[in-house]
Amino acid sequence: MHVFVPITSLRRLALAGAMVLTLSACGGGSSDPVPPPLPFKTLANVQPLVIGHRGASGYLPEHTLESYSRAIEMGADFVEPDLVVTKDGVLIARHEPNITSTTNVATLAQFASRKTTKKVDGVDETGWFASDFTLAEIKTLGALITDAERPQQFNGLYKIPTLQEIVDLVKARRTATGRDIGIYPETKHPTFHRQLGLGLEDRLITVLNAAGWNSKAAPVLVQSFEPGSLKEMRGKGLTTRMVQLIDGDDYDLKTGKITYAAPFDRPYDWALSGDPRLFSAMVTPAGLAEIKTYADGIGPWKPYIVPVKGALDAAGNLRDVNGDGKANYNDASSQPATTLIDDAHKAGLFVHAYTFRNEQRRLAFDYNKDPKAEYLQFYRLGVDGLFSDFPDTAIEARGSYLKELGR
Repeated sequence: MHVFVPITSLRRLALAGAMVLTLSACGGGSSDPVPPPLPFKTLANVQPLVIGHRGASGYLPEHTLESYSRAIEMGADFVEPDLVVTKDGVLIARHEPNITSTTNVATLAQFASRKTTKKVDGVDETGWFASDFTLAEIKTLGALITDAERPQQFNGLYKIPTLQEIVDLVKARRTATGRDIGIYPETKHPTFHRQLGLGLEDRLITVLNAAGWNSKAAPVLVQSFEPGSLKEMRGKGLTTRMVQLIDGDDYDLKTGKITYAAPFDRPYDWALSGDPRLFSAMVTPAGLAEIKTYADGIGPWKPYIVPVKGALDAAGNLRDVNGDGKANYNDASSQPATTLIDDAHKAGLFVHAYTFRNEQRRLAFDYNKDPKAEYLQFYRLGVDGLFSDFPDTAIEARGSYLKELGR
């Protein structure tokens, strides 16, 4: 039933409402108004993403279904499979083509003769390579955790998954949880695989097409250190969001600068083409504008955003600030942030930084052994997402950040 209210009555109601608002604003009401939440500093004004780096690799052997499942259970928005290819052309999740350190292959007598030396991005590597094994043979291997400080009791228990198995896992978890969980695959050493006649790009596109995930709105972010790989996939019709990774060789803790040495000085496709630029060229305004022509975001190594620098003694040597008898990364402190996040946002690119870890040896001195302090620093700077070996810690720190914003 509709009730007729005269216009004069509506005016009186409006005036009364205005008086209530005024009284409340002046403290005359029963309670003060709740301030609106502060905006995010991310490109899209949404909360930053947490990406399970190789799954929950701080807890379980990396790039296994169990590791990806744990990351999802912890609340990760995306899980990250690094992609290499088998002898029979199947995409699997391993951090490198050389599977010596990430599997138990070296302990299996039946594969002893497969040990060989290959040139990867211009550097000779000796070991066992995924491209010399069929998928059936790969499935006989057990995955290893690669950090001696991390739990070792799961070594050899879990198998190496295919990209298709990871897609199936994520789809099932999306259905079960109702969450918008995604995958963040990387084409790993694409030039190396192309030279073997086992290119990654067509195979990745095929899997994504079959999944119905070839669109800008798909729960997929595709990344690579080689611009040529991203450009090739874009040219072949891949329309998912793409991310240009940006690397460096090491830190110079005395200067607070990133150092550059092959093969971590530039994308390998640049090296082959004679392009003399370093990765550092990518973080300039011109470099960001170039990336914007073929990608949607950048994935920089953390010190491009927050440099770290040590204190020097009178002789110019790095001081042992924490008093543990060694002068190393733990004695360095974070420095004022660069303008990279703001510069990337101005260019229309989001920023997903890597890699965040909990171990004390990986934390700068001024974080006071608290990994959440590092996460909070990056969240406050406006990073759009970050890769973490410990997604639960990243999620916990994000919760603290949301509270700061009143959300």
